[in-house]
Amino acid sequence: MENAIELQHITKAFGSVIANKNISMSVRRGEILSLLGENGSGKTTLMNMLSGIYYPDSGSIKIKGTPVEIRSPKDAYLLGIGMVHQHFKLIDVFTAVENIALVMNQHEKYDLKAIRRKAREICDRYEFDIDLDQKVYEMSVSQKQTLEIIKMLYRGAEILILDEPTAVLTPQETDKLFSVLRNMKADGKSVIIITHKLHEVLSISDRVAILRKGEYIGTVETSEATESSLTEMMVGQKVELNIDRPAPVDPHLRLSIHNLSVMNEEGVRVLDSIDFEVFSGEILGIAGISGNGQRELLEAIAGLQKTESDSSIVYYPDDDKDSTAEQLIGKSPKEIRDMGVHLSFVPEDRLGMGLVGSMGMTDNMMLKSYGNGRSIIANRREPRHLAEKIKEQLGVVTPSISTPVSRLSGGNVQKVLVGREIAACPSVLMTAYAVRGLDINTSHTIYRLLNEQKKKGVAIVYVGEDLDVLIDLCDRILVLCGGKNNGIVDGRSTTKEEVGLLMTKLKARKGETA
Repeated sequence: MENAIELQHITKAFGSVIANKNISMSVRRGEILSLLGENGSGKTTLMNMLSGIYYPDSGSIKIKGTPVEIRSPKDAYLLGIGMVHQHFKLIDVFTAVENIALVMNQHEKYDLKAIRRKAREICDRYEFDIDLDQKVYEMSVSQKQTLEIIKMLYRGAEILILDEPTAVLTPQETDKLFSVLRNMKADGKSVIIITHKLHEVLSISDRVAILRKGEYIGTVETSEATESSLTEMMVGQKVELNIDRPAPVDPHLRLSIHNLSVMNEEGVRVLDSIDFEVFSGEILGIAGISGNGQRELLEAIAGLQKTESDSSIVYYPDDDKDSTAEQLIGKSPKEIRDMGVHLSFVPEDRLGMGLVGSMGMTDNMMLKSYGNGRSIIANRREPRHLAEKIKEQLGVVTPSISTPVSRLSGGNVQKVLVGREIAACPSVLMTAYAVRGLDINTSHTIYRLLNEQKKKGVAIVYVGEDLDVLIDLCDRILVLCGGKNNGIVDGRSTTKEEVGLLMTKLKARKGETA
């Protein structure tokens, strides 16, 4: 089969850090290739060289057998290479067709009718389901991703690179995307997928290329691979992939949430009269399409969101029946902490809210404990010890614990944040997408750490996007849809299909029509 791409001895370094070392591999025409590797293995860097964002220090690239130089995204476009990043590059107030018009060739006449006609032909050819006249801000995540792919195809892309394409999709949306990708493959397109979801790799790809610590390990036929064999190639040793779910032992009510409502800055009710309870020694999962109130829910509990009147969040401090319950509504994070509520929070926004990007690991550890000091001189010994412990336990890839965390990869930033919050010995631990961007090995390390906290009696609220993990890890799963509690299901007996439907279709309430 003809090769669409040939990489020969590609090396890329950033200072003393070698991101890619002497990589030689190929991508065939008309195939779906999955690119796997641990965090910091160089996957995105390698693809960024194909898409013109970086330029290799040494080595060569061939497209359809012809040596090429890709020095900019424009060069990549002209060679038929398009990359869809995790963070979409769309203009919210423009329609789909107006966003497509932005990628026109400079010599092409601006004619929206002609652009819409060509875009419609692309949609019909590959069975895209999208309204070309819909504004981007009205679109779901899945529709935005579809629009990004259409933009690439409009520019004539024959090689499409997708970075974590199913990260925030429901099972139904993932199936639809995979159907489109198979249609593109049948049309002779080459598709490269960067992902950490091994079950999806096995279902969609023809071959799998593995990177480890910046080096190319090999490419295997998907038909001959298993989750265990792929993980072993990624990590270099056998890894236990089973997610443990111990039964809750003597659970006690820890949080009682009643009639919780939150309005955003635009006056839209993003949480609408939410009721649920959280118990010690259990993991309560929160499922929902991105933007359905998950962030606001956790921030309201943490004292970071203003809530509507009549909202109630009651904290039960311990298992003593005579202990006094505490109302958290109206209290700041500091006031909640001063009440003796041991609450840890891993927010969705790692650097904007969770960590200070300009600080190293040690200083970010100190943020959690600086208020406990009795001296005007900060005690850095314990934070430094904790930073070293987290670096070793979670395998944080960093030149040193003093390196600003903003210079680390997204996965390593997440390791720092999760490690710090778990180390605080909380009674309630809330995590928003704790394993987003993490490789399979580190993800399972996080799952084991969460279960260790569960066994200690910690009440855990786990917001996740991978339904397989939610079902395997959580005792109960609360499903949000349109800012409402659309049901709580048992993690041991529910299915992906049931949760997926609850995420997308709001159940009728008494006196309401579905």
